[in-house]
Amino acid sequence: MSSVDAVTAYIGLGSNLEDPKQQVQTALQELSALSNSYLLCHSSLYKSLPVGPQHQPEYINAVATILTTLDPYQLLDHLQALEQVHGRVRDEVRWGSRTLDLDLLLYGDSVINTPRLQIPHPEMANRTFVLLPLSEIAPREMEIPCKGVLKSFLEGLLEGGIERLE
Repeated sequence: MSSVDAVTAYIGLGSNLEDPKQQVQTALQELSALSNSYLLCHSSLYKSLPVGPQHQPEYINAVATILTTLDPYQLLDHLQALEQVHGRVRDEVRWGSRTLDLDLLLYGDSVINTPRLQIPHPEMANRTFVLLPLSEIAPREMEIPCKGVLKSFLEGLLEGGIERLE
């Protein structure tokens, strides 16, 4: 992979079904084997309360950063294929339980707004389970395109309902 045309991308990981901690750890290993990509680092794992229906198990979350020559749609295809390998079922329940959720949060400084892909991820600035792990591995001065600087989101962050795992 040539570093000249490679892009840094951030990926949010989450699971709350079928041994969620193992699901996320396995997905991190799989991201390290992704074609035309290199896993740079990942955050700690976090346990968080669900967003949406509250009658579901707690989530395990993390954020990873990769260097990739895949375009954003190719990367999305690979992420969705990994979700399928983990038995992800997409149903009509918004923010429902899942074996694995892989969200493309950022792709360089790109701004994409299509029916299939929105970058930056539209909800990332509102999600403690994204911002805390992201702040472990990204510079606090990082600009989130069209949203602001990462550290500005961290200042007012309410950390209730989330726990960093060792």
